[in-house]
Amino acid sequence: MTSKSSDEKNTNNPGVNRISVSLPEGLLEQFDKVVEERGFVSRSQAIADLIQSQLTSHREEQGQDIMAGTINVVYDHAVPGLQKCLSDLQYEFLDEVISVLNVNLVHHQTLSVFLVQGPVSVLKQIENRMITQRGVISAQLLLSTAILPPVHPLPENK
Repeated sequence: MTSKSSDEKNTNNPGVNRISVSLPEGLLEQFDKVVEERGFVSRSQAIADLIQSQLTSHREEQGQDIMAGTINVVYDHAVPGLQKCLSDLQYEFLDEVISVLNVNLVHHQTLSVFLVQGPVSVLKQIENRMITQRGVISAQLLLSTAILPPVHPLPENK
């Protein structure tokens, strides 16, 4: 790791470091177009967003970090036993499933958004268990680097 030179410290904003990045002209033009289209206030904000996204992806790949996110599930609620199966999964993973929001869609479809937190490997296991159920149309785990504040722990079974 190299030491920071004096021009890397941002004296106007403590806790923020300045870096320099060299990019090919064509890539910079494409990047500036994305910055404008997405409404970022600056290149720095866009770069920070990209880095945050990559850090989240990296942590997700590692599999053991505690992360929070959602599992978005679209399913056919007319399939017998499917709603009970999804409910049973919530109880099986009671420590990880914090809350669920259900929205009725058209043509017997329901969107369920499961708010989850726990080790990434367990959250992926929940997602995999959901997607493999007959009647589930799609299931996608979306993670964030942030975690929820601790919730009151359940009493241990004695």
